[in-house]
Amino acid sequence: MTPINYSGQTTVVTGASSGIGTAFARELARRGSDLVLVARRRERLEELASELRTRHGVRATVAPLDLSEPGAGRRLAADLAERGIRVDGLVNNAGFGTNGAFHREDPDRLTDEINVDVANLVDLTRAFIEPLRDSGRGVLVNVASAAAYSPNPGMAVYAACKAFVLSFTEALWYESRGTGLRVLSLAPGLTRTEFFDGLEGGAYRGSYQTPEQVVATAMRTLDRGRRPSVQSGLLNAAMVSLPRFFTRRRTVLLGGRISARSNGADSTGTADGAVGAAA
Repeated sequence: MTPINYSGQTTVVTGASSGIGTAFARELARRGSDLVLVARRRERLEELASELRTRHGVRATVAPLDLSEPGAGRRLAADLAERGIRVDGLVNNAGFGTNGAFHREDPDRLTDEINVDVANLVDLTRAFIEPLRDSGRGVLVNVASAAAYSPNPGMAVYAACKAFVLSFTEALWYESRGTGLRVLSLAPGLTRTEFFDGLEGGAYRGSYQTPEQVVATAMRTLDRGRRPSVQSGLLNAAMVSLPRFFTRRRTVLLGGRISARSNGADSTGTADGAVGAAA
């Protein structure tokens, strides 16, 4: 397939106020796409929008939104329709995780996590997928995680949410064949973003990528247009392939041991503390 021409398109990017979302916005603007920037922090969005307008001459629309609130995707779609903004692309990047033993988690925090990572990702996708398909050259990127590929004791809900994102997006890739819409599930590993701000120093030891490296992987894969999902980084891609060689029991046991070593967990394989939001 030919590389995507983003000139004249409008792409919605959620979680655009930092990290991978900001990197997506900058790269899409560099390629000529207008942007709708979605996150909770208006001031951050306004700063980014001003930068993109000045540097790339694109239209950048700020849309502050709390994606923990049910139905946020449909509200955003209605708001953009009222403004006369036609959407050709959607990057569902907003998300956050909780890190700790499930029986000690705050139930309200878990509800917010599921709303942001799953419920409103689905709501946003459903709200925009018809115009994306009608565009003939649209893109849909749902940001999953390396955690999507196996159970993750200590981040049980987060890993399950991202497993949903992976499965859901790969199914949409199949359903969208022949429409011109390119669909991709992107699985970053450890990335230098605000996602980890809630963890104490030394947690999650390992090799980190930059947001720009993650986005570069996504853009290359979209241009080629053949794969429903991609893992960012060679080591990450190798790691997520390991579970296919083990039983489910052994995979869970191995995941628990890795989690305990990498994030300073106690002997049960769990650690306490909220992981910072990517929105």
